[in-house]
Amino acid sequence: MKVYFCGAHSVGKSSLCRYVSKKYDLPMLPEVARMVLAEKELNVDSLRADIEVVDDYQQSIAIRQVAEEKKYESFVSDRSLLDALAYSAQHSRVVSSIISNEEVDAENYIANIKSPDTVIFFVRPSKSIMKQDGVRETLNWDGCVAIDAMIKLLLELWEVKYFQINMDSMQERIRFVEGVLSLLHVPAF
Repeated sequence: MKVYFCGAHSVGKSSLCRYVSKKYDLPMLPEVARMVLAEKELNVDSLRADIEVVDDYQQSIAIRQVAEEKKYESFVSDRSLLDALAYSAQHSRVVSSIISNEEVDAENYIANIKSPDTVIFFVRPSKSIMKQDGVRETLNWDGCVAIDAMIKLLLELWEVKYFQINMDSMQERIRFVEGVLSLLHVPAF
């Protein structure tokens, strides 16, 4: 079983991902963008100042996301390649080269996330639950909505089935996720 939480920044994906990882005993794949940021010793200011650095950063995120997923047969992931493509489209010039990159193999990736053993939760933004994520220096509602719209476009464009999470209450979110996973007969631990 592969479970993805897709969506813009600061919408609660990581919290849901940690919960599902623990409750269903699935390895958790954390957001790779933060790992790549640390490995490349970058900060947010450097990403604003140099488009070539941003291009390399976004390409690295996409490649790493796919590589991390290949390590496991089952997992819960905080983001997907679709998220990486949305951020790349918003901030860089390399989205087409990511899609055509052999390491990414976007066509095969899309086929895999459409398989019956994969569940995609699309977590939508809400002003009432946005919180600082420790990476961005400020919360930006407009930026969050733009990324959300791009992820929605990619899900629809590639006809990927997903479950939308748009409620504010964490209790309601958890109940929804558990309900979907129980219908799919995913055993809890």
